[in-house]
Amino acid sequence: MAAVDTADLDRRAYQLDRDFVFHSWSAQAALTPMVIAGGQGSRVWDHAGRSYLDFSSQLVDVNLGHQHPKMVRAIADQAAQLCTVGPSTANLARGEAARRIVDLAPEGLTKVFFTNGGADAIENAIRMARLHTGRSKVLSAYRSYHGNTGAAVVATGDWRRLPNEYATGHAHFHGPYLYRSEFWAQAPEQECDRALAHLERTVAVEGPDSVAAILLESVPGTAGVLVPPPGYLAGVREIADRHSIVLILDEVMAGFGRTGAWFAHTRHGVRPDLITFAKGVNSGYVPVGGVVIGETIAKTFDDRVFPGGLTYSGHPLACASIVAALDTMAEEGVVDNAARIGRDVLGPALRALAADSSLIGEVRGEGVFWALELVEDRATRVPLSADRMARIKADLIAAGLLPMVADNRIHVVPPCTVTDDEVAEAIAIYRSVLTQGEQR
Repeated sequence: MAAVDTADLDRRAYQLDRDFVFHSWSAQAALTPMVIAGGQGSRVWDHAGRSYLDFSSQLVDVNLGHQHPKMVRAIADQAAQLCTVGPSTANLARGEAARRIVDLAPEGLTKVFFTNGGADAIENAIRMARLHTGRSKVLSAYRSYHGNTGAAVVATGDWRRLPNEYATGHAHFHGPYLYRSEFWAQAPEQECDRALAHLERTVAVEGPDSVAAILLESVPGTAGVLVPPPGYLAGVREIADRHSIVLILDEVMAGFGRTGAWFAHTRHGVRPDLITFAKGVNSGYVPVGGVVIGETIAKTFDDRVFPGGLTYSGHPLACASIVAALDTMAEEGVVDNAARIGRDVLGPALRALAADSSLIGEVRGEGVFWALELVEDRATRVPLSADRMARIKADLIAAGLLPMVADNRIHVVPPCTVTDDEVAEAIAIYRSVLTQGEQR
């Protein structure tokens, strides 16, 4: 039997991609996608066996790491029993998944509406808020990303909103970001107070009686891992309560262990009316998302039809993977590991790296959710150029680390299962590449 030419498999995978696959957020002609053939834990590799330490968690979703055996087994067992069933039925996997999510959510959030991913979770949360309040407007932050469907992408604050602004009823405001403060703040308390005053003013000028929801990522992720200052989320909750506005917290990226807690907002002592989730709830093994619904909003639809649904809502394979993921995370102390890694290992190592590198303007994060903001000059805080960022990304990959790079930032987002030794290996690579980058 002839030996398999692994290099040929990589070439074939690449060529099939270039011939037939249309990629998201990209000009197609210039793409040179990396071939990934397999993975285990915090590592992935191509067919030829070139291995990479995955400190992107793909799109910040592989919280349990790649190919966790309990996850693979649960999906296979469910496939052997029942691959699919319509959403109007009752199914044990769906019910068990919903119960586990509700058990982890703050008291008073009692129901789960399952979706296919994070973007349509946002869509349905917005729909619920509008129908519950009878109002139309949704306020969200400029530094945010909420998905690529109609309302979700318009709720998004970054550049991807601009060519997609077809949905109506959206307005934006500036959230707290002390390093590049919109409010001339010099301290976290000042940034918090001024950001809340700005939000209050935005509500006033948009008309409180027209605002259905304030939509926020508990920790804005794609925008830069912007951990809110103490008191900010509580202040947003107070503004929402005072004007009878629904508070939607987007936990798609921040939830299920990423920040070292089951939900990032619980660190701030806040209870939202709706929570959106996806990604970490099952480590991205099967597409799924959803909305955790507060009791008051859920009762709105006791005798009133909720005008929304999806063919694959509560898909059994996805729900079985949620049950396996949440049980495994609890049994193996995965959330506690993420908290410990951030507090005792990754956070201190990144701060030490920043002390030694003139390219790092700020380090911020918690758990396994961190960002290095790179600058041309620490004094002026001018963002590092796109060309230099591209070279740094290429050098990291060449050194055996799969990074997440956004604008002038390296997002350091390994699986929640990452080990101390893997963090040390990654830090050595970051240090080497950034040292090399300083010399260019």
